[in-house]
Amino acid sequence: MSSSSYVIRGGLQGRERLRVLARVMWPTTSALFARLGIAPTARCRDLGCGGGDVTRELARIASDGFVVGTDLDATTVELARAETAKAGVGNVEFRVDDVLRPPADDQRFDVVYARFLFTHLPDPAKALERITDRVDRGGVLVVEDIDSSGHFCYPPSPAFGRYVGWYIKTARARGCDPNIGPRLPGPLRDAGLEDIAMNVVQPAGFSGEVKAIAPITLEMVADAMVAAGVATIEDVKQTVDELYAFAGTEGSVQSLQRIVQAWGRRNS
Repeated sequence: MSSSSYVIRGGLQGRERLRVLARVMWPTTSALFARLGIAPTARCRDLGCGGGDVTRELARIASDGFVVGTDLDATTVELARAETAKAGVGNVEFRVDDVLRPPADDQRFDVVYARFLFTHLPDPAKALERITDRVDRGGVLVVEDIDSSGHFCYPPSPAFGRYVGWYIKTARARGCDPNIGPRLPGPLRDAGLEDIAMNVVQPAGFSGEVKAIAPITLEMVADAMVAAGVATIEDVKQTVDELYAFAGTEGSVQSLQRIVQAWGRRNS
């Protein structure tokens, strides 16, 4: 994945956003893992692992196996290593890796997982070819990705509408698809996977951290939005303030994007 196509700020600031997002997403991601029945001895790979939140959870599930977490952001990978060591999770390795490049080794895995990765890739089909090669025979590739068109809030908020519209325009300006979720089963099938299945989830709420995702994300995407000419920095700052105010309004509801979970097995 080229850093030029990634619209959300990485590094230490981006890590804090990922931490909140991981907590909001864990109930639906953990239910997905339970549905798949990941074995305690599984060999797992977490692509685009960020700060390693899901990587560590996979390691706890595959307690007699191991997990390799990879990400393009070297700073985030170092943070993941440090946090994992502090947590005392030993069956994990982190590497800096680009999913668009051929694998550095021939290692294959029982479970290959990617969350919110393909939406940032200009050529997700090419990435899938590379990634499918990392799935062992009988193994499963599991993807969670977004459909930004499914965002909602209540009551209607002009600031929320601007945020969603700006994000979609910025992602498209980078050659990426902010609504990739619904079309995931097709590329999985085209990559040679079988037993394709899908599910749709959407974290939302009228209290808690889910309401903070929109303003936090907008702060992290501000640079890309300004560079794309989608909004001025003044517009972004004002909208961030309005989103925080909306989040703090009693009874207001905010959602994440609609999220498609899709998976398929490599049977040959």
